[in-house]
Amino acid sequence: MRVSPLRAAAHLELITLVAMLANLATARLEAVSSVLGPTHGCAYAFVVLATWRLRNVPAGAKAVALVPGVGGLLALRVLARPLPVKATQP
Repeated sequence: MRVSPLRAAAHLELITLVAMLANLATARLEAVSSVLGPTHGCAYAFVVLATWRLRNVPAGAKAVALVPGVGGLLALRVLARPLPVKATQP
């Protein structure tokens, strides 16, 4: 399972959200918003699609990926857990 692009997009999603909120709380520069808004949206969409395209992913990872802002990091946390082993009967 390859999660490097997912990890990068998850961090970008959070960083752009924090930067947008900081801009909103301070200077309210329209140029900053016009760059960060679409960047955040693309990172969010990438996180959701990348998580849903992974094979053998728990439903919980797919669900938390939909949370805006931190969904990617939450999905990575769920993906880091070991999968439960099914017991076989003899």
